[in-house]
Amino acid sequence: MILQQAENRFDLRISQCLDQPGLSAAAAIRTFQVNVGLKCDLACSHCHVVASPRRTEAMDWQTMEQVLDAARRIRPQTVDITGGAPELNPNFRRFISSLRNDGIEVLVRTNLTVFYETGMDGIPEFYSEHGIHLVASLPCYLEDNVDAQRGDNVFKRSIAALGLLNALGYGIEPSLPLDLVYNPTGPYLPPDQQELESQYRQELFYRYGIRFTRLLTIANMPIGRYLADLRKADQADGYEQLLEGAFNPETIDGLMCRNQISIRWDGMLFDCDFNLAIKKPIGGGTPLHIKDVDLVTLAGRRIVTGDHCFGCTAGRGSSCGGSLVSVDVKNEGTSQTTGLLQQGE
Repeated sequence: MILQQAENRFDLRISQCLDQPGLSAAAAIRTFQVNVGLKCDLACSHCHVVASPRRTEAMDWQTMEQVLDAARRIRPQTVDITGGAPELNPNFRRFISSLRNDGIEVLVRTNLTVFYETGMDGIPEFYSEHGIHLVASLPCYLEDNVDAQRGDNVFKRSIAALGLLNALGYGIEPSLPLDLVYNPTGPYLPPDQQELESQYRQELFYRYGIRFTRLLTIANMPIGRYLADLRKADQADGYEQLLEGAFNPETIDGLMCRNQISIRWDGMLFDCDFNLAIKKPIGGGTPLHIKDVDLVTLAGRRIVTGDHCFGCTAGRGSSCGGSLVSVDVKNEGTSQTTGLLQQGE
């Protein structure tokens, strides 16, 4: 076993599983995840990038052109656009249109409530016209749970936005996928994704007539605003121990960092959006800018890891695309039960 080069507890666990000193990426970059800024109309308690209405970081058009140039050369399967609320970037629609004109598939992570902000007129129609894959935050189908995590009246606005998207064919037509994102409201692991998806479908359609394509379950990462809240509640150590204790080696092959790069609003490169949030750049040394790097050479790189990476490998695993495996590891008491979601029914 090659253990002496492990740099953190996660590296050590990977060394034990793979007989190598760290986590190496897959052979090709399939996804560009582009964080176009941290301004958001919300300030959610679980937000790992600490987005809020007060943030001013935003990707400018020059940097977007550099991303476009890299995408034309690399031809990733998907450009995954996130924020903040990415729609609040002033060049957002121009960027989307340019990607789609180049024949590049685009996924946008939306909080739904941004549809009702000034300047957002026609954004659902814009998405539909350009065939954008939408991933929408809805951490529960119960109003009180959602508002406790994301703010007052967020649930009602989210349901109204989903209704607008359904009216355009989202979540109904195969060409207009609408995925919803669940994340726990407390220091737990997500429950089984397939079972919870069935529950979401039943409750959202019965109560509001809402339809969607898939449910993605994502664990809360112990970084950013969520970590701050855990510390205030004296739960940080317990949650981190829960994640590490639930490590599942079956998740390693599916980790999103193995086939993607994350591009910050200023063009700097990271292995994932979580490393972006805690400022751990690709390579672990001097930050690299997209205009200065031949992205082909990044395939096969060693991924920069930290103890927070246990959040992606715990239980059934977690990624921006939801759970990674269908089977959980044996670790009683680590998952939030679906019964918790049934409060007040």
